Amino acid sequence: MGLFFKKKSENHLEEHGGIMYLIVGLGNPDKKYENTRHNVGFMALDTIAQAYKVKIDRMKFRSLTTTVTINEHKCLLMKPMTYMNLSGQAVVEAMNFYKIPIERVIVFFDDVSLEPSQIRIRRKGSDGGHNGIKNIIYLSGKDNFPRVKLGVGKKPHPQYDLADWVLSVFQKEDLQKLKQALDHCPEIAQLIVDGQIDKAMNLFNS
Repeated sequence: MGLFFKKKSENHLEEHGGIMYLIVGLGNPDKKYENTRHNVGFMALDTIAQAYKVKIDRMKFRSLTTTVTINEHKCLLMKPMTYMNLSGQAVVEAMNFYKIPIERVIVFFDDVSLEPSQIRIRRKGSDGGHNGIKNIIYLSGKDNFPRVKLGVGKKPHPQYDLADWVLSVFQKEDLQKLKQALDHCPEIAQLIVDGQIDKAMNLFNS
């Protein structure tokens, strides 16, 4: 994976003002949504947590959270429990509490325009029709936050309902392809918090 960990992980919430970055994965909280296309953001955060040997299991800011230090940057890993369409409520609450500027909010989420093995990293942009991103932009009033789009595959045919598609479970072959992309997420997070988003885009953008 080419990832070098400098140490050290923490599994407690920092004191007020201690967090430097929010690393957010978008998804839906109920068990019935596990392994669905719309929950790829949660899967990305789980992969990052596994790499740093922490558990995302503390409820705060209407999210499951944990803290981790990535190359000397204190980060809060967040999986909003607000359901996808209200993801911004959790994100903005944490931003306000820690006084985090939007440029230091990194969001991992699903993208139906990319295949399951593909990744697209952007510094900023529109919501692209994604309701979770739309809510973050609406409530923060800004769109200049780095985001990592993880491909989940296109609808089987144009008439297929988009909501049904993103809430469907991955087939085994697609899940194997997705894992290749997910395995890059810890390194992507590290590069972005280190201010090397251009390098991350060059390495991983499909």
